[in-house]
Amino acid sequence: MNKTVAIIQARMGSTRLPEKVLMDIGEEPMLWHVHERASHASLLDGVVVATSTEPADDEVASFCAERGIPCIRGSEADVLDRYYQTAVEMDADTVVRLTADCPFLSPAVVDRVVREYEASNCEYVSNTFEYTHPDGLDVEVFDIETLETAWEEATEPDEREHVTPYIRKSDAFGSKNVENVLDMSAYEFVEEDTILRWTVDYPDDMEFIRTVYDRLTGDSHWVFDQQSVLELLERAPELRDINEDR
Repeated sequence: MNKTVAIIQARMGSTRLPEKVLMDIGEEPMLWHVHERASHASLLDGVVVATSTEPADDEVASFCAERGIPCIRGSEADVLDRYYQTAVEMDADTVVRLTADCPFLSPAVVDRVVREYEASNCEYVSNTFEYTHPDGLDVEVFDIETLETAWEEATEPDEREHVTPYIRKSDAFGSKNVENVLDMSAYEFVEEDTILRWTVDYPDDMEFIRTVYDRLTGDSHWVFDQQSVLELLERAPELRDINEDR
């Protein structure tokens, strides 16, 4: 039986916003939100955090241990190796790549990209070839054989650091882009070719995420979808100004 595992890459050493993965959003760290949202996707058989063996990432490993979240440690610089070793240890047949700086990750979007992968004859399926989703709902899906080929053959620094560039550039793998089923043009503030920023790289990104989160979780409902965020931004245009310069 095919085993589909989401691997969340997380580390404390972000250059632009150090220690962001354990910064609180509401009462929980960002990494918790990403893991819990991924866990709500119905087509995943497991969710694991892949962090580095650097001392700075002891905090990530300790947090995961405290919360019962599977965590596997590997190379800081060679993230491709870290991903591959994690996939092997988890006995994954299909790998779903997620990152710890996307706290509005959508379980529904994860399921849709996985479903499109399962229905296709492609080795690599993603919603990031052409952005029709907000930046922060990124999902990439590929099989263990494709990951192993990249692990064996990728040599460029960016191919080792970012996991999927070799797969995306190679003609050896069939690929497919998954477009957003939500009509973004229905929202007046979303201009054509606009990519909304719902990921966290800078302090103002975190301010935006925290503000939106506070507005949408009044009824203890924290796994809100992209439509809820868009409707809030339509009603409260001042929120769009928080990180609009990024």
